[in-house]
Amino acid sequence: MDGVPTSESNKALVRRHFEETFNQRHLASCDVLFAHDFIEHAVAPFGPAAPGLVDGPAHMRQTVEWLIAQYPDLHMRIEQVVAEGDLVVARVRSTGTNLGPLNGVIPATGRRFDSYACHWFRVVDGLLAEHWAVRDDLTSMVQIGVITPPRPPAGETSGPARAGSTGAGSTKARSSEAAGAGAPVARRAWRPQAPPAVLA
Repeated sequence: MDGVPTSESNKALVRRHFEETFNQRHLASCDVLFAHDFIEHAVAPFGPAAPGLVDGPAHMRQTVEWLIAQYPDLHMRIEQVVAEGDLVVARVRSTGTNLGPLNGVIPATGRRFDSYACHWFRVVDGLLAEHWAVRDDLTSMVQIGVITPPRPPAGETSGPARAGSTGAGSTKARSSEAAGAGAPVARRAWRPQAPPAVLA
């Protein structure tokens, strides 16, 4: 029916949002893409909580400006879009270089990030009216160098061999000592364990 939003028109709306507002920096598009009664469920990196009900166009302009100040070459590429009813989900690959103070506080590192996020939108009357996001912020922060992955102390190895051992073959050595010199080592079959009972 003419004038009734469809899954295709809703997907086009989300694609237009990422291309115009983020990639082209055409912030005037926020006024025609977002509802003024907009519900933001996504928590910004380092943010204390989701904003909730906000003015959609103003909120998105502030979001874009905040991100561009940190990553001037920020680019978001939609790799897949799925729509059902009034909901649209987009898998988005984001790339950029940290050339501005992170969150306005941490000095720029000059390093790039390349990570994924899933963005969910609800469309109402042809406008983006609600948003959820699941982002890989940890990968981004490690890539730009503001978070250092944990490493084992000097002289220790990483990985499963560390659990209950000091090196490869130590479990076998201890088992042999317990069973007697030259005795074969019995292998224990792995079996799934029942989850612990949940107390009411």
